[in-house]
Amino acid sequence: MATSAEYRDFILDQLSGLDGIRVRAMMGEYVLYYRDRIVGGIYDDRLMVKDVPAARALLPEAVPEPPYPGARGLLPVESVDDRASLEGLFRAMWGELPDPKMNKRKGRA
Repeated sequence: MATSAEYRDFILDQLSGLDGIRVRAMMGEYVLYYRDRIVGGIYDDRLMVKDVPAARALLPEAVPEPPYPGARGLLPVESVDDRASLEGLFRAMWGELPDPKMNKRKGRA
């Protein structure tokens, strides 16, 4: 099941207080970027974030799940209605996320 445009827009609205949020469509789902680093994605109408220490600390009940077969586990975010908590989660995670990889063909990240 692909993510609906309505759910994508809802999540983006919830994160609208953060500068540098963007999504990239990928096969009916969406990869989420915060300040040019991949923070997670929206898969099957579920927000999921990378499994980094800050996310584990703020989502202690979350159990990593693969968003699609063969993928690494991501942490599902159950409480997407709390805008302040979502923004805090993304801010806390940012320093633990890897820098974007350089695109050798285009010469940019």
